[in-house]
Amino acid sequence: MAEPAQWLQDKIAEHYAKSDGGSRRPTIDLSKPSVARVYDYLLGGQNNFEVDRLAADMLNKKYNGGATEVCVTNRRALQRAVRYLAGEAGIRQFIDIGSGLPTQQNVHEIAHEIDPAARVVYVDKDPIVLAHGRALLADNRTTSVAQADAVNPDSILDAADTRALIDLDQPWAVLMASVLHHLTDEDDPAGVTRRLIERMPSGSYLFTVNLLREDHPQAGAELEAEVVSQVGSGYMRTWDQIRRYYDGLEWVDPGLVYANDWRPTDPDRVGGPWATVMVAGMGHKR
Repeated sequence: MAEPAQWLQDKIAEHYAKSDGGSRRPTIDLSKPSVARVYDYLLGGQNNFEVDRLAADMLNKKYNGGATEVCVTNRRALQRAVRYLAGEAGIRQFIDIGSGLPTQQNVHEIAHEIDPAARVVYVDKDPIVLAHGRALLADNRTTSVAQADAVNPDSILDAADTRALIDLDQPWAVLMASVLHHLTDEDDPAGVTRRLIERMPSGSYLFTVNLLREDHPQAGAELEAEVVSQVGSGYMRTWDQIRRYYDGLEWVDPGLVYANDWRPTDPDRVGGPWATVMVAGMGHKR
């Protein structure tokens, strides 16, 4: 059996060979890590390469396992959000922007536990994510993968893959877990969410998880520079900057809080040493 990383390359080749004879097959740049693959490795996945593992291990070594803690915190918050949206809120349409490589307990798996007819579109700009996701979801009629950039919300909402599954005139939820902090200030993350909110019909939701620069003693310019150096992006922002992502929405209880505190399922949980570096929140459009 091929090594996991080789399996991923084989799946990419197979996908593009079927779609267009291989003429658009992406080249995997192994000279630098990919955010999606680093995240996959930190969550215990196998679809990553040595360059990704080295970057993740460097961050974990320097910050005492902080990279893994942050990624796990983000993933669990996202999973709780999907359970709330599909369960209590009754949402049946999901757009997961910056979804990354598939791992355990994905958005569609959680949503389908509640309603097998729930529709999910995963969005990522990484062509590797597109190829891998489509290979895994080829027989899934309620889930698809679109290649688009979070910087351009209209390209996401108007993509054929999105329109094929999502009725934009009916309520839908946008999930942006650890995505907006990979946009630069010039990319205008608040402008990105503003455009998404403008196009949302009444009854829709926005959920985000973001890196916070204010409360943790090591959260600041040095940590930000290290993250950007290792994985290419990862910009820490203030409470006020993150709150602006939700302008025009009503907060879903408990509002914008540390990610571990967003609707926890374990009341006896104990936050790790990096608990104050991640915040999560959900807004509802009336």
